[in-house]
Amino acid sequence: MTEDILIQTTGRAGRIRLDRPKAIHALNTGMCRAISAALDEWRGDTAIEAVLIDHAEGRGFCAGGDIRMLAESGASDGAEAREFFREEYRMNHRLFTYAKPVVSFMDGITMGGGVGISLPARYRVATENTKFAMPETGIGLFPDVGGGWYLSRLPGRMGQYIALTGHRLDGAECLALGLATHYLHADRLEEAKARIAESPGDIEAILDDCASPAPDARIVAHGNAIDRLFASDRLEEVFAALETEAEGDEWVRQQLETLRTKSPQAMKVSLKLLLDGSTMPTFEDEMRQEFAVASRVVQRHDFLEGVRAVIVDKDNAPRWNPDTPEGVTAHRIDTIFAPLPDGEAWTPG
Repeated sequence: MTEDILIQTTGRAGRIRLDRPKAIHALNTGMCRAISAALDEWRGDTAIEAVLIDHAEGRGFCAGGDIRMLAESGASDGAEAREFFREEYRMNHRLFTYAKPVVSFMDGITMGGGVGISLPARYRVATENTKFAMPETGIGLFPDVGGGWYLSRLPGRMGQYIALTGHRLDGAECLALGLATHYLHADRLEEAKARIAESPGDIEAILDDCASPAPDARIVAHGNAIDRLFASDRLEEVFAALETEAEGDEWVRQQLETLRTKSPQAMKVSLKLLLDGSTMPTFEDEMRQEFAVASRVVQRHDFLEGVRAVIVDKDNAPRWNPDTPEGVTAHRIDTIFAPLPDGEAWTPG
């Protein structure tokens, strides 16, 4: 068992508590394995009727994955990075297919890998502290952990907007978009958890009782503009649409400026991921494709450069290659998305 996670039982509930506060509970390989092992153990345990996922202390629910490790591995043979993705996606798949109800508490920063352990849950609780995002295009990565599945199923083109820009949603916006099922004030969370542990058959009624009215979801006001401007699955056409309207609209100009800071390769990968994900037959198929994509992207220039610029040197001046959407060829994207050979492909485990 890893020291970065607390596996407990309280009443009739299994508790998974992320406990790596200095890293805002970012997931590492050991944490993913521990979560999978707990889920496997509780699956056949009739004393456990529900699973609760939260964080033990410190700010934020989960900031993502162990990005520094991924970059260091990607700069060499990539083996450790592939092992992390393999275990993380197995954990994601277990959560997605779990028969017992799972409740995730997205209190604070919920990004990347944190999204991956939240969205499979039947009940997803947002609070006034929630900061939800898939910011991967800013470091040359893409919204994985099922992002192609979840984001492609959001209303209109909201998923494409979130994937490309990395836009950060608050709790009210998560509720409005269906990413969260309930909105609770943070000071009601412990009460809700205790009541659920004692009466797991009443989860929905308990969360409804503890819920508060959510503030207005600001993102909704931009819904029509997002559907129009991000309508295309071709990145060049998204840029063209934004450029056409940017001069007369400050919000549009801000979106254009944001996209100009992102990796063109990562944005094209993201658009294809959501296009494919919208018709993916099963979540297992989604994970298999994302693993193939991740195993290649993690060793490519843009991811290593993005981590250098944003996380290591913190100069926030990545030098993408190619540095324009036009420079990212269809052949390059096809190569990244090609299925892996049978012996290397992801399996549920």
